[in-house]
Amino acid sequence: MLPLSQRRPEHGFHFAGAELVAEPEGALYWPFERTLIVADLHLEKGSSFATRGVLLPPYDTRATLERLEKLTASRDVARIVCLGDSFHDPKASGRLGEAESSSLRRLTGAFDWIWIAGNHDPAPPAELGGRSVADALRLGPLLLRHEALPVAVSGEISGHFHPKASIDVRGRRVNGRCIVWDERRLVMPAFGAYAGGLDVFDPALRRLFPGAFTVHLLARERITTLPHHRLAGAV
Repeated sequence: MLPLSQRRPEHGFHFAGAELVAEPEGALYWPFERTLIVADLHLEKGSSFATRGVLLPPYDTRATLERLEKLTASRDVARIVCLGDSFHDPKASGRLGEAESSSLRRLTGAFDWIWIAGNHDPAPPAELGGRSVADALRLGPLLLRHEALPVAVSGEISGHFHPKASIDVRGRRVNGRCIVWDERRLVMPAFGAYAGGLDVFDPALRRLFPGAFTVHLLARERITTLPHHRLAGAV
């Protein structure tokens, strides 16, 4: 148990029989299982763009891992599950700097670290630690995978789409990544520093959530829970 000084405010909610905590960084924490769930780290996205002549500051991997380390220090975590696209491409691990490789090995060695395969990284590199599963992992009432199935499965948690949402506040539009969920499935935002986003009303996401849904909007270092009809763009 963490000392009181290290505990964080909790934004808890119930999903498929599990009591989860939404984290402002874009992760989910499951206290009962001492499990942290993250999606779409997209490590080394910056260096991937550089190989194609698109120059971005090469610090995205460092920033992503530092946020993850700080988050693990603030919760009682024994297991970390990465929901695929942890690396931006199959050669990304070879572009990791020495410091970033060390940070990642330190994390995979400190926790029961599980890689789920994504479309960007079907085979996460074994030399960086952790253990791999092919495309889905069942933990109690939850089914963890990279991309949601077309037909909803109760308790499914996935990533892939990098959902984001907007609200209008006093004449100004506020945008942010979001966790989007209904009674059967949940889609997580990208945790990676350079990962973009897809609006929750985009047809690709609306097909997954054709009815009512809820979002935990992550904006201005806060979490705001809203029904879908309160979002900008709702019809």
